Amino acid sequence: MDIRKCSAEAIGTFWLTFAGCGSAVVAAAFPQIGIGLLGVSLAFGLTVVTMAYAVGHISGCHLNPAVTCGLAAGGRFPTKDIAPYVISQVIGGIIAAALLYAIASGSPNFDPANGFAANGYGAHSPGHYGLVSCLVAEVVLTMMFLFVIMGATHGKAPAGFAPLAIGLCLTLVHLVGIPITNLSVNPARSTGPALFAGGWALAQLWLFWIAPLLGGVLGGILYHWISAEPSAQVTGIAPATPAE
Repeated sequence: MDIRKCSAEAIGTFWLTFAGCGSAVVAAAFPQIGIGLLGVSLAFGLTVVTMAYAVGHISGCHLNPAVTCGLAAGGRFPTKDIAPYVISQVIGGIIAAALLYAIASGSPNFDPANGFAANGYGAHSPGHYGLVSCLVAEVVLTMMFLFVIMGATHGKAPAGFAPLAIGLCLTLVHLVGIPITNLSVNPARSTGPALFAGGWALAQLWLFWIAPLLGGVLGGILYHWISAEPSAQVTGIAPATPAE
């Protein structure tokens, strides 16, 4: 385990959860100048863009257990490093939620029972979508997110633009998914807020682990199947066949 890489993942996931969920908790419906759905979606995308440039060269900037597992399934990440990365990401997400809770609780109008940016289905879906709809949405949106990540970071992709493509993709999936589940596509991001929202959020958290992980693995496998393998210099792993 490389402590620097794990620390980078924890810090990056902290920023994604703190700034992304913070935009939803603090700024989304702020009187008169609330940023709304578009603003929250953009905030999540910006967290990935900024951290990709900050720590991408250190850890790869996964910030998400579904991304880590998806990259491993696609042959881009060593399976032995999955657990340390995932643990680091969850720790970062929990610390972010704790600090966000401490800040948000300073407002007399704050009530964590209202959701605290937690993800949910059924009565706790923003649009009251049922379990099956939420499951399908999380799987498909995470799958396509991984597909874009795999493509943007391929050895033959335009150099230097991966963070922008990935951040814009995360913005896009939030625009689609927030009305359905408040959008997860990231178990670490879901775990932190759920711990502080408690109750229903913890009871429904299982979905926001299973669906993103499944979608991430499917996205990694799908891209690996249709694409020539990148060089070992890009992935850190020697390809099974010579790069074209």
